[in-house]
Amino acid sequence: MIATKQMDVRANIKKYFDMAFDGEPVIVSRKENKNVVIISEAEYNELAKAKKNAEYLEKLNRADEQIKNGQMVTKTMDELLAMEK
Repeated sequence: MIATKQMDVRANIKKYFDMAFDGEPVIVSRKENKNVVIISEAEYNELAKAKKNAEYLEKLNRADEQIKNGQMVTKTMDELLAMEK
């Protein structure tokens, strides 16, 4: 990971984009600590996928806790079919 200034990115945008595409995250420092990170689309997609997976696992864990605490509703197949109508 490298850090650079916004001015340097403007002057050498292709260089920094190529670095990000090759797997090297680029931290761009900005005023008031409003920094940003340039990463490749592939790396972004992996991060987004990992976040969704973590959220899904949290839902599963909450559901598991509800089951363990008896906080569930049980329905027969006939009851479910009746609800469909």
